[in-house]
Amino acid sequence: MAKFGMAGVPRLIALGLALIVCAASSAATPAAANREEGAAQFGQYCARCHGLQGKGNANRAIPALAGQRYAYLVRQIAAFSTEARDSATMHNVVSQQPLRDLQVRVNIAAYLSGLEPLASPATGDGTNVALGRGIFHEQCASCHRADARGSGAVPSLRNQHYTYLIVQLHKIGSGFRHDIDENIARFLRSLDDRDVNATADYLSRLRGPGKIRTEAHSGGAPAGAKAATEGGAAKQVDAAKE
Repeated sequence: MAKFGMAGVPRLIALGLALIVCAASSAATPAAANREEGAAQFGQYCARCHGLQGKGNANRAIPALAGQRYAYLVRQIAAFSTEARDSATMHNVVSQQPLRDLQVRVNIAAYLSGLEPLASPATGDGTNVALGRGIFHEQCASCHRADARGSGAVPSLRNQHYTYLIVQLHKIGSGFRHDIDENIARFLRSLDDRDVNATADYLSRLRGPGKIRTEAHSGGAPAGAKAATEGGAAKQVDAAKE
């Protein structure tokens, strides 16, 4: 198997991910995302590792999901279900029958995107924060925005654990994230450990929702407890393709 980028993923996996991301445009589209149901579903299937409030676990490099972008969350659940993202634990979770239902996925994403972001993520030692800031703003801010709040299906990198960020930066560079553009993987491979640690440390110190809270929760995110993006589920997943 080729290691880097979607172009290197077997066609079956790439096609499977595309079909799941586009599923809401079919006749079997889910109803409006229901955050109340999403809270219960998240509690049943996900909270054992991520915590009831989606705060993650820095010691285990489990990400904080609270306040993450809705479209990104929908897309990543799909990526785990097709093994476009490597994680035996997540593959086992999303392979459970209830989580194969797109309705359940959008409910969970809606619940998480509406939570308050993690107030105090784990950080590094602060030694090279200035270096990390420079790398991020030179190479990453054009997609993730200057305040790292993300856009559409591009994730927010704020309010995230240092340990998780380090693990993912290394995984992307090493080709274990098949849903990532090859150019990003190639760039991350060029960074040494000092660069990676510095960038993760800088990002882990960015707190709060960013400049525009409503946008940080958008990309298809519901505005109310049982509301879906205007236009229904089709637009929810359309946003995930941006």
